[in-house]
Amino acid sequence: MQATPTAPTPVVGEKLPKGVAPTLAVLAVSVFVMLLNETALSVALPTFMRVFSVDAPTVQWLSTAFMLVMAVVIPTTGYLLQRFSRRGLFAAAMVLFLVGSVVAALAPGFSILLVARMLQAAGTALVMPLLMTVTMSEVPPARRGAVMGLNSVVIASAPAIGPTIAGLVLAAFDWRWIFWGMVVIGLITVAIGMRLVHGGQERGTAPLDTLSVLLSALAFGGVVYALAGIETALTGAWLVPAVSLVVGLAALAGFVLRQLRLAPSGRALLDLAPFTNRVFSASALTITITFGVMLGTVVVITLVLQRGMGLSTAQAGLAVLPLGAVQVVLSPLLGRAYDAVGARPIAVPSAVAVTLSMAGLSLIGPAFPLWAVIVLTTLLGAGMSGILSSLMTASLAALPRHQFSHGAAIVNTLQQLAGGAGTAVLTVMITLGTTAAMQRGDAEAASTLEGARWAFLVAGVFCLVAILMAARIRPTSEGSERTRVTA
Repeated sequence: MQATPTAPTPVVGEKLPKGVAPTLAVLAVSVFVMLLNETALSVALPTFMRVFSVDAPTVQWLSTAFMLVMAVVIPTTGYLLQRFSRRGLFAAAMVLFLVGSVVAALAPGFSILLVARMLQAAGTALVMPLLMTVTMSEVPPARRGAVMGLNSVVIASAPAIGPTIAGLVLAAFDWRWIFWGMVVIGLITVAIGMRLVHGGQERGTAPLDTLSVLLSALAFGGVVYALAGIETALTGAWLVPAVSLVVGLAALAGFVLRQLRLAPSGRALLDLAPFTNRVFSASALTITITFGVMLGTVVVITLVLQRGMGLSTAQAGLAVLPLGAVQVVLSPLLGRAYDAVGARPIAVPSAVAVTLSMAGLSLIGPAFPLWAVIVLTTLLGAGMSGILSSLMTASLAALPRHQFSHGAAIVNTLQQLAGGAGTAVLTVMITLGTTAAMQRGDAEAASTLEGARWAFLVAGVFCLVAILMAARIRPTSEGSERTRVTA
């Protein structure tokens, strides 16, 4: 008979090892700036279209290329984190990000700006798994929930706040100040970080498997490119996205087989063993679904507020600010709650909250008040706080220590794929709904709102799956660092 699950007992007053808190603080600030940068340009795309005289599909590459580079680089971080020192990887990440930011601020044309965005993405891809790995490796189990809750503030709120910050900057300054602001904060962070971030893990000596790198780039790059081209495929230009998807899936199959073959000798670029842990798999899937829904919702809501409700760029940015602000408040609190009660009592209500927010937004229409949109997106932010602060900890805590870096790389890779998929699917749905409404003779604003209803209904269906997955995770008597999944 299976023992009755009990909640973990936190060790009161257990302190972080010396030097860990400053390291985590520097890494968290770095990740915040980089993730804020990832979504900040969403409200600036019309500005770039006008300044550089490019069309909508072309300007969208500023976002697509960012996701492509992230998807290609992140799978390699499991290997890099075990091969190189933390300080060295932090320095490399910040140099890439700063160089990209300076080039972007000075960009004389669109192509240079695009290259700059790719450099920024490479830096971002390196530092995100580093933050999670240091947390799991150096923070005592009884404090992991609280610390990961603080990390969740960064991971969830930065993408939501990005459009707000960019909208305010564009309302008062030239677009180049979006990037100059990144440069200033980045320089301060790297100056402090090079004194505080030090190595702490044992460094491996396994050689880099170049075939795995190639297969990874084709696999994740191909899938992300295909997702980004879904909307284009609807216009009839389906060949390139279709070929990209086929190549991506074939390379993904080859990548998985290659990693399974190399794993026994310790030469795998990305160790897939964490997927054999059901707790990790269930937690990662819940995070993936809801994170994709959140990023897709940020894009759709921006369109709704501007095209459907007639708000300016700055007003639309302010309207979505509570989505990120509530996560700043709740994530640390829910992280500490995880240390006391475990993942399931937090993750399930949080997944329900995300689902309810999608259900409410699916009722949006011409008479739908702005305050209701703000309340529902704030509910989405509250739900994401609970999911990320509890399940990011539970997913990695279920793994042995030597798999932390690979587990972090997997979770971050899935988040990038989810961001691309969520944005693509919800954008396609709003496009289909808008087109159908305009064919009936509806005005542009009403048609946009109709498309948004389609998008949020689909998002709600995905969220139901997230509820089912979160409900399967239960704690055991050994503590919050060990969980089990119900059959």
